[in-house]
Amino acid sequence: MERDKKQKTYTPKEALIKAAAYCAYQDRTQQEVRGKLYSYGLEPDDVEELIVRLSQEKLIDEERYAQSYVRGKYGLKKWGRRKIMQGLKSKGISDYCIKQGLKEIDPDLYEQNLLHLLEKKNATEKEKNPFARRQKLTYYLMSKGYESDLIQDALKGLEEG
Repeated sequence: MERDKKQKTYTPKEALIKAAAYCAYQDRTQQEVRGKLYSYGLEPDDVEELIVRLSQEKLIDEERYAQSYVRGKYGLKKWGRRKIMQGLKSKGISDYCIKQGLKEIDPDLYEQNLLHLLEKKNATEKEKNPFARRQKLTYYLMSKGYESDLIQDALKGLEEG
């Protein structure tokens, strides 16, 4: 029997069950769930109705999503606020939810992350010219999403230390 390449379409009821499992496995954004529901071959009205239902049942909660995203990115990957905000915006998260998510950042741990990254990069940087070296360290930390005023303070501390 030849496999049919066309993706199976689901009824709204079947799609709700599948989408609920999809959301229960891991926090999802409305954008991700909407894409999944469309891939099930649903009509736009059905998709929006299911999104509302999943939100009411707290299976989709963008504020909770933003909070766990922030915890993961700054806690594990040591990203800065700017890179985290860009990541959340690209996932279609509202400004309010982004603001709530950023409250998860502990300022002391945030600063420790920055200093840790700076020390690690400083130890491996081969550039000898002090100006060029400082510039490379700054670019590296900015690419990680840290704010330039915090970077400058950390560099001053490194140079004085």
